[in-house]
Amino acid sequence: MQKYRFISWNVNGIRAVDRKEALKWIDKQDVDILGLQEIKAEENQIPKSIFEKEYKFKHINPCSIKGRSGTALYSQIEPFFSDNCLEVDVLKEGRINEAHFNFNNKKIAYFNVYFPNGQSSDERLDYKMQFYDRFLNYCQKLREDGFSIIVCGDVNTAHTQIDIARPKANEKTSGFLPMEREWITKFLEHGYIDTFRLINGQIKDKYSWWSYRANARANNVGWRIDYFYVSEDLKHNIKDAFILDDYMGSDHCPIGIEIEL
Repeated sequence: MQKYRFISWNVNGIRAVDRKEALKWIDKQDVDILGLQEIKAEENQIPKSIFEKEYKFKHINPCSIKGRSGTALYSQIEPFFSDNCLEVDVLKEGRINEAHFNFNNKKIAYFNVYFPNGQSSDERLDYKMQFYDRFLNYCQKLREDGFSIIVCGDVNTAHTQIDIARPKANEKTSGFLPMEREWITKFLEHGYIDTFRLINGQIKDKYSWWSYRANARANNVGWRIDYFYVSEDLKHNIKDAFILDDYMGSDHCPIGIEIEL
């Protein structure tokens, strides 16, 4: 087996991050697979200066509406299949990079996902919940076909009260609604592991997103809405799971796992 390091980050605009040189740290670390969400750019708009590291494979999935959403996956391991997963992302909002890998004869479906936000309207909240269910069903089909699953990205929901600084104040806000939180519970009950909780237990005050308002990040008034999930057959392969909350450049911070495969 070999140890790999996977990183996920909602950059909230890859061109803005580049202007801050906020991805240069990738050149100094061994990151085998990097998933970026909310890149807000077409492939030809991604600056070549984001980092110097040359990845063997990249998959860019822009939103059909320019300047919104979008995901990017960079990998040192060549997949044998990659796709935009339009069975789930039916509005073509550039929300998923799907890549299938073979690690020591173990088939792994890797998903880098920017799940919808439900705060703008009831219609978007409905779409978010439909997206959630389509994604779970899609993963289950792959598991029936013998795949293990790794999911990284911005899920846009804090699961439990220890995943949000002010649970009471946000219990009627999309991102912490009972039905959104119940979906995460349902997802986990279908045989998936929240890697951060697996490694770190019930540790509190660790978040991955902070509002730009009211000095929220400096005061650590945040939400843990970015996750690495793995199917339960990979539980014992996870060696570390972490939040890189010292890394600036977005309203989110990077998260990651170390895994032996």
